[in-house]
Amino acid sequence: MTGLLKRVLHSRMAFALACLILVLLLNVVVTTATSGSPGSFFKIALTNGTLNGPLITILNRSSELVILAIGMTIVVSCSKGVDISVGGVMALSGSVSIWLLGFGQLPQNDYHVKAYVVPLVVGLLAALVVGLLAGLWNGFLVAKLRIQPMVATLILFTAGRGAAKVVGFGQIDKVDVPSYKWLGNFFTDAAGRNVLPIPTPILVAAVVVVVAAVLLRFTALGMNIQSVGINDKASRIVGLKSSQIILLAFVFCGACAAIAGMIATSRIYGIDANNIGKNIELDAILAVALGGNSLGGGKFSLAGSVVGAITIQALTTVLYSINVSADQLPLYKAIVVVIIVVLQSPDLRPMVNRAVGALGRVFRRPAATSDLVAQEGA
Repeated sequence: MTGLLKRVLHSRMAFALACLILVLLLNVVVTTATSGSPGSFFKIALTNGTLNGPLITILNRSSELVILAIGMTIVVSCSKGVDISVGGVMALSGSVSIWLLGFGQLPQNDYHVKAYVVPLVVGLLAALVVGLLAGLWNGFLVAKLRIQPMVATLILFTAGRGAAKVVGFGQIDKVDVPSYKWLGNFFTDAAGRNVLPIPTPILVAAVVVVVAAVLLRFTALGMNIQSVGINDKASRIVGLKSSQIILLAFVFCGACAAIAGMIATSRIYGIDANNIGKNIELDAILAVALGGNSLGGGKFSLAGSVVGAITIQALTTVLYSINVSADQLPLYKAIVVVIIVVLQSPDLRPMVNRAVGALGRVFRRPAATSDLVAQEGA
């Protein structure tokens, strides 16, 4: 029993689940204080054919981050670096999709798409292609030119959002077609009724997680990614094409960014290149760290990253509930990052053990001295 407990406490999921439980308890406390009902946070109701409740809202709002965290986990594990361009790729993919759907209509119709020029699926596929190409570019710089990942992805971090503004004519482009809202909200029928009770972003995120898990669990890809992340040179010696694996990891991350971008644009029925995916790359990195994954590459946990992404959204929800403004959120997230980095330090446990040992010696010393005096008096 003791051995099992030690394995659980030392698992990558233990820290992630502990953080999630702590943040959920904070949400319960805040919800209880505002509503007076301790169980209201966990209440899920079926209203007009759709599920509603704080937990559903957290899962819905964390969908884009969950998808990005999956792609970021693969990149970190394989390349020992991060992709900071995902926010810019989200904006660029969304802009290209809307531009293609309303080809020639945007300036004439006051930057509103009144009807599709091409089918919706074509616009969505175009956004996915943009994400794949962006990932291919990042992967080429990292895998072939050996540029450090953060420096390589810094290009699209800045240029991606600028290109999105150019494609969107520098305006907030809107899509006035009901079907465009499906991906970021609910699937509806011709009468406008919701077909499924679960928000579409949750379903899309679940599909991405399942597909990634199946590919990495039941093929050699997962083991190869870990091998390259642990020791790139040794992987090449045993015959693995490490550059191709790193390239594939960035392509997959670009596809995840495109999917997240399509969901984000569908939520607001348009594209705001200035704000779509703004600073979300930092949340994706934080989700990976919260999930117990080492930012130095190697072994990874997709489940941990998913839990980390949900934890971040739950933390954002509770901070908004206590009237923390959006401008102040980065400060609190920075505090969380510092705590995570400290807790994951390999030197922390020896330091704690030495400190505990020193305190023990301090408290034992007076007792030993008093015993010696008593013996001398006798």
